[in-house]
Amino acid sequence: MATTETTGRTADATVVRVPRITQGDVVYASIVAFFAWVFSVYDFIMFGVMLPVIADAFGWSTEFAIAINTWVLAGSVIVALSVGPITDYFGRKNALTIVTAGAALSSGLMALAFTPLYIVLVRSLSGFGYSEQAVNTTYLTELYGKERRGFGYSIIQGGWPIGVILAVTLNFFLLPFIGWRGVFLVATLPAVIIVVLRLRLKESPRFVYMQAVRQLLRQGRVEEARQLGREHGIDADRSSAFTYNQLFASDQRRHTIFVSLAYGIQWIASPMFVILATTVLTQGKGLTFENSLLLLILPNFVGFLGYLAIGYIGDRYSRRNLMAICWVLAAVFWAAMILFAHDFLSVMILFAISMFFEAGVYAPTFTYFAESYPTRIRGSGTSFANATGQIGGIIGSGAFGLMLAAGVSVNNAALILGTVPLFIASAMVFGARNIAPRTELEAIGT
Repeated sequence: MATTETTGRTADATVVRVPRITQGDVVYASIVAFFAWVFSVYDFIMFGVMLPVIADAFGWSTEFAIAINTWVLAGSVIVALSVGPITDYFGRKNALTIVTAGAALSSGLMALAFTPLYIVLVRSLSGFGYSEQAVNTTYLTELYGKERRGFGYSIIQGGWPIGVILAVTLNFFLLPFIGWRGVFLVATLPAVIIVVLRLRLKESPRFVYMQAVRQLLRQGRVEEARQLGREHGIDADRSSAFTYNQLFASDQRRHTIFVSLAYGIQWIASPMFVILATTVLTQGKGLTFENSLLLLILPNFVGFLGYLAIGYIGDRYSRRNLMAICWVLAAVFWAAMILFAHDFLSVMILFAISMFFEAGVYAPTFTYFAESYPTRIRGSGTSFANATGQIGGIIGSGAFGLMLAAGVSVNNAALILGTVPLFIASAMVFGARNIAPRTELEAIGT
């Protein structure tokens, strides 16, 4: 079967060659993206899960450990912000390889940790792993058909709870034998394998067209660039500016501001559910560290089901509106867990229901990010919104530490930070543009 097709002939017979994407290529890309995300999550979640153990090893107080986590998040924001231009200028496929390699490097170097500054610098590279979801959704949104775009991506995004379960399970069994340094070293190996597998991926045809438009513009062949752009839903006249500048141009500014604020604010709550969950469960709900690890398994499995169910719904109803509904429901059940659950079983049930909505909503969220931006800035728009989540995580993690230092109980701090931001974000997201289900990418903002 041919691997390329010839298309996009311009006025002077210049030909654009794009990969021929078969169903097998889409399936292969999906499988690789899924496992890449699983192991990126494994790397990303590792530091939060191991934070109490690392703190004991270095003699850190809870407040100092939380401060270290905050600085790690700050460093990862800088790294994450670099991913958008990489995706839009160097290609979706190349960006996928870079972010996966970055996650592997972050885990491997963490095994050699010796000072807080070293840990902050090394774990800042986890911003690449965190950005895997932004690159994945940019790439796969351009490969999937409009009918099942959200559900298809929900399977990939479902790698988050699977990655969490993998990290928790392996750590539970491996930690007593190889220590926390060995656990980080083990996390490097599968990521390296994924980097090799990604070398066989084909570039997104939409990026190839975008690259051709930019090439014509650089050659001064403006009319030909416009012609090719019109054929494939690319605004050639807006494509020459730096992608982050384009995000705040008049046609995108309002959407970028509201979608980024909403996502960033909801991420103030996310550390409670993910990075600091073991701290909340051990010190707030009185569980042992081992039981807190076990408790994370079932709720995250329920979270995986949430990805599938909510991703499926998002293909039929407004993803933007669905995001708001899920954030509210996640906050309600989190509050119920903090206020009313006093034993292992009740904590597990309410935490699981909360995770169904808090985790599951990420499937329509990232599909929405990708489809709500035009091809020329799809990677940058998705990555920028994704990076604001890290900023929200910094605020949430930092606020949690400050509240504990001020004498606020773990339960009260977790209650406030795990609910209020979600309510605010659910209102804020209505300022972003609404995308009708099953809209063709070519019709969105060009």
